[in-house]
Amino acid sequence: MSNKNNKALKSDWRRVKFGDVVRLSKARSQDPLTSGFERYVGLEHLDPSDLRIRRWGNVADGVTFTSVFQPGQVLFGKRRAYQRKVAVADFSGVCSGDIYVLETKGGHVLLPELLPFICQTDAFFDHAVGTSAGSLSPRTNWTSLADFEFALPPIEEQGALVRLLRTAADASQAQELSINAAKVLLQSFKNEAIGNNTVDVAMDVLLCDVLTGSPDSGCSAPPRDADTGYFVLGLAALSRHGYVTGDFKPVEPTSKMLSAKLSKGDLLISRSNTPDRVGYVGIFDDERDDVSFPDTMMRLKPNPDVIDPLYLEAVLQATFAREFLMRISAGTSASMKKINRANLLKMPIRLPTLHAQRAVLEKLHVLRTAVDLQRGRLAATRSLITQVSVAAFAGGHKNV
Repeated sequence: MSNKNNKALKSDWRRVKFGDVVRLSKARSQDPLTSGFERYVGLEHLDPSDLRIRRWGNVADGVTFTSVFQPGQVLFGKRRAYQRKVAVADFSGVCSGDIYVLETKGGHVLLPELLPFICQTDAFFDHAVGTSAGSLSPRTNWTSLADFEFALPPIEEQGALVRLLRTAADASQAQELSINAAKVLLQSFKNEAIGNNTVDVAMDVLLCDVLTGSPDSGCSAPPRDADTGYFVLGLAALSRHGYVTGDFKPVEPTSKMLSAKLSKGDLLISRSNTPDRVGYVGIFDDERDDVSFPDTMMRLKPNPDVIDPLYLEAVLQATFAREFLMRISAGTSASMKKINRANLLKMPIRLPTLHAQRAVLEKLHVLRTAVDLQRGRLAATRSLITQVSVAAFAGGHKNV
């Protein structure tokens, strides 16, 4: 590294390469179960921009992963690095080969608690994405990551920075708990007002009775690395609580793909997904005309004369509907389930009047607004963490 770069820093700061202070763990276990590991982590278990590992698989169910991680080590998703998947392990296990297990070379040079925040900076992700290779599933490599340069403060300032970032992280965790509590309340209301249908006299009907025609099929195509100007939704676009914007994958706008183009207000259901995500529903609410839905989803067409689309979305999110969807989902693989269109249309539902539906939706809107408010606060806190990290590792320049 040049003296010129170091001269631009404060006297007690220095510019280092990632590989100078961080090592790639090479611990392996060819038989994780015998070795005593109970959990495994794949890329699908890591959430973008979330340092906590909230999901995992059971080694006893069978797994081919051999990379070992321990509490305190950092897991970084090297495949499709633009998804920004970084987490700190709080348990031991094995993980996918598409995840790097990172640790500091010594706490006297770089505090282990600071490593995950370095890996969350825009500069680090930009470097990882810029050094990735591959057409359909780009991956970065350790040699490239090790060359990433950043400004390293002295150990005393690292400690102060860790305390600041931890305070923000604790606030973030508290806000997440508030969001989860609000979601539980929201789900309870759906189950009571919609599942038990205590708000109005209702008719017993089937799902097919409230739709206009059969559900539409989507279309899929291999994702493109280059921007084509047209996109298809990814599997993560549908969640337990509805549509999630941002999961767009570039594809060629073929005639088949264009026939599955989405419009704002379209109601989607996941017909093929992992057992915990199959049957998720959501209403596409983006103001754009360059997105289609994949063949892993179906588009439902509610009849507005008998049911409000927002009410049908809430019906399909109620616990009784989830239980029905789980019963009719099938598949030859434990990792992937599918919902048959004909069986879906036989779902029994209670149909109140449109007036009663809208009364329920007004109350749902109040609860959803509370959830959105908490999400806004969480986003602001995460933005603060990012800003602090950027300011800290941008260089510690004398004129900052």
